[in-house]
Amino acid sequence: RSQKAVSIITSFYGNMADVGKTPVARNEKASSEFGYVGIDAILEQMRRKAMKQGFEFNIMVVGQSGLGKSTLTNTLFKSKVSRRSVMTTEEERIPKTIEIKSISHVIEEKGVRMKLTVIDTPGFGDQINNENCWQPIMKFINAQYEQYLQEEINIDRKKRISDSRVHCCIYFIPPTGHCLRPIDIEFMRHLSKVVNIVPVISKADTLTLEERDFFKQKIREDLRANEIDIYPQKEFDEDAEDRMINEKIRAMIPFAVVGSDQEYQVNGKRLLGRKTRWGTVEVENTTHCEFAYLRDLLIRTHMQNIKDITSSIYYEMYRVRRLNENNTKPNGQPAIHANGVPEHEVLSHEM
Repeated sequence: RSQKAVSIITSFYGNMADVGKTPVARNEKASSEFGYVGIDAILEQMRRKAMKQGFEFNIMVVGQSGLGKSTLTNTLFKSKVSRRSVMTTEEERIPKTIEIKSISHVIEEKGVRMKLTVIDTPGFGDQINNENCWQPIMKFINAQYEQYLQEEINIDRKKRISDSRVHCCIYFIPPTGHCLRPIDIEFMRHLSKVVNIVPVISKADTLTLEERDFFKQKIREDLRANEIDIYPQKEFDEDAEDRMINEKIRAMIPFAVVGSDQEYQVNGKRLLGRKTRWGTVEVENTTHCEFAYLRDLLIRTHMQNIKDITSSIYYEMYRVRRLNENNTKPNGQPAIHANGVPEHEVLSHEM
């Protein structure tokens, strides 16, 4: 009877169960004594489901005007995805206050579809008085957590909640060659508590290699002295393998980057770069700058981890705090209702 059952199962799953089938060793555990079961097929099922749903990634760029934020964003995704790429000439001005603008694109590559949202912060660091200039950005990030929370606690909640939470913030440090400015320290000290921060030295081709290495070392010292925890955070390393990979990344941060959406002919190849009188700075050449390491971190190796930390650490901290407030309201009225909260409460919260 059991032999017949095995043959029925095998014929029912057909070719799918045979994908990746390998011979079973004699000394394997009892669960695989009678042949291939097909548990690994769950990976293919998950892949198909993920391909159907597509992916979302929300990235914020912060830094003074003129540091190449738009160019670097376009270079990262090899598309005109920055806000500046699509805005009119009337909008090309430095705003009097910090404005937060989002623009979304759907990018498709090899059948994988991703909705990319780029959040820009024009006006940051461009004022005469930049005191507390991090507050509107903190308010925006928390507002996205609040929006997601309200969708979650709805009685008739959607099957799939649209994710507008900021997954990563790229912070652009000007290539001064000295040390972090007070505005840099203040921003990263506050924002590292609510979002993954990846600092970069912009326009790194203006520094010599010696200046660059000295500047990177000074920045790392400033980050340690001010207890600023940037991505990838030590406390979130999952195992020894993760720790080993992330230690190499932490030793390189901040990435010294150069962005360009112009192609030039170099040794018979078309390459992204910046042409100067003495040669071409190749954007994706790791001996010229560290753009390739930044791209690999954000897209090719750590994108899912960045999203997981946003969801399971930063959003979870926000959610727990908000739900605790619900239980400690002095007048006995719940702070959060299934149909939403008053808007003035949403934006007043800070980690």
